Amino acid sequence: MPVRVGTSGWNYPSGAGTWNGRFYPASRSKRAGTAGFDELRFYAEHFDTVEVNSTFYRPPSADLTRTWASRTPGRFDFSIKLYQKFTHPRMFREAALKTAPGGDGALLDLLAQVTRSDIDEFRSGIAPLAEAGKLGALLAQFPPSFQRTPRSEAYLGGLLRAFADYPVAVELRHRSWSDQPAPTLALLREFDAAWVQIDEPKFRTSIAQNFLPNTAHFYYMRLHGRNAAQWWQHEKSEDRYNYLYSADELREFSDTVGAAQALVQTSYVYTNNHFASKSVVNAVMLKAQLGQPIDGAYPPELVEAYPEIRDLVRVSTSPAVRQPVR
Repeated sequence: MPVRVGTSGWNYPSGAGTWNGRFYPASRSKRAGTAGFDELRFYAEHFDTVEVNSTFYRPPSADLTRTWASRTPGRFDFSIKLYQKFTHPRMFREAALKTAPGGDGALLDLLAQVTRSDIDEFRSGIAPLAEAGKLGALLAQFPPSFQRTPRSEAYLGGLLRAFADYPVAVELRHRSWSDQPAPTLALLREFDAAWVQIDEPKFRTSIAQNFLPNTAHFYYMRLHGRNAAQWWQHEKSEDRYNYLYSADELREFSDTVGAAQALVQTSYVYTNNHFASKSVVNAVMLKAQLGQPIDGAYPPELVEAYPEIRDLVRVSTSPAVRQPVR
């Protein structure tokens, strides 16, 4: 059964951890009558799936997702992170305060409540991907503060019910969900939802996981990196993801996913350690360990920065390989 390996996001244009000058060209000149360099097209020449993080900050429009579908080959699919209002109401409220300082607290609390209209808007935005057969899974990523209580269980059940006709992967990070796993598994099983298996720095309240599939439908794994020193204290949010897994560290996950292939229909593995294209490098290494072909040519700048993949990839020898203008 297929294992899909990709990265979390494909667009990192700024900051010390930009992908420009590593996986993408440092500069992109647009010629008259052309659209210029297309990051998504280039990315899709190397991987067959991507996890979209931008949808966490704003619901996608149907026009936007329709262009995503048209710019990628038929074998490609997208896993979509749910809008922050569905999983991080406090963050949604804080974002609303930034756009309207001094806003009425009671009104903001009301706005932070999920409505049928919110669900319909999100579903409408991802419809073109579903219609094109390019929708992998929906990712419901909850914050570490989301603990298992009767109220949170009821909320999670309602959210899963609202998106029950899509594959949904649920990322829970507080240990209360794993201290007594039976109720958690029963809730996820009711909706055939996958319990996301995550790798990240471990703390006192971190969830415990056995990396086993909980549904035969699909398996979903996210590798965030192990930069414990900068996980909670960092100058820039991207610093948290400044970590490169070694081949030995990745072997644990490739072995696990390889074994899960016999138990599930499809597996998704996404590397989220995106700082300076490290997620690209680790995704390549995972594909190699899984015995998958390494598609596309890779910029020499990336291979020079990360010799770990020197013997795994085909290196671009011509600027044209950096993706011709289409």
